[in-house]
Amino acid sequence: MRNKRLCLELCLAFIFLPAFCPAQEEPQLTREQQRQFLLKAKVIRHEQLSKGITRSYRLTLSDGVITHKAHFQSINERRGYKELDRGGEINFVDSYLYNIAACELSELLGLEGMIPVTVERKWERKIGALAWWLPSQMTEGERREKKITPPDLDAFNELMHKVQVFCELICDTDRWNPGNILIGNNWEVYMVDFSRAFRLYHDLKKPEKLVRCSRKLLENLRALDEKALTEKVGSHLNDLEIKGIMKRRDKIVAHFEKLIAEKGEGAVLY
Repeated sequence: MRNKRLCLELCLAFIFLPAFCPAQEEPQLTREQQRQFLLKAKVIRHEQLSKGITRSYRLTLSDGVITHKAHFQSINERRGYKELDRGGEINFVDSYLYNIAACELSELLGLEGMIPVTVERKWERKIGALAWWLPSQMTEGERREKKITPPDLDAFNELMHKVQVFCELICDTDRWNPGNILIGNNWEVYMVDFSRAFRLYHDLKKPEKLVRCSRKLLENLRALDEKALTEKVGSHLNDLEIKGIMKRRDKIVAHFEKLIAEKGEGAVLY
């Protein structure tokens, strides 16, 4: 009798045990597969984001097998002059096209792991940039505010040096916005939202911040060719914007070559 009662209790416990629901894993797709998904998958849900001033959206897409989120931004503002918090700006541009250009440029430089796949797509009668939604635990702004130290500070700093170089290359006036750098679940560093980049200035904004550089990144910068660059980003940037990249590239390379001559490769490159 006692054994029967014990069996009954075990059965009831098993029946009412909460179901185990493993966390949804990130789809294991190549960048090209992500690109095709963004271009072709159906939008099944959408919500407007409360943060930011570009009135962007988080879309949920599905191709019948995979369901994943994406960020949609359609702003394309161009003015001869605009007054901003940091002062006035001539030839002001705030454009979704720059998000696509940054994605394409990152692939030429070997930085594609730091920038989400981004495509041009029409949704709700708007044409904009649709970017793969990246898993993250916090923004860089939140990390700084909470004074959280990465578990591998050297590795984290090396990623941030790449951010600084890329920021100078594309003349990104909004890169250090607290929400524009994401920290992945495994302490990856991601850059998002480039709508105020690719200015026409040829000078570097903060060359004093360029203190170290990845050997591979410097090699790729040296090899960057204007013709190849135009073929890659010419649909999203005009000639002046492309020439601006090349002029700043020249100054970044010269800057690091000068540092190497003064301090030695070991102190500058990693």
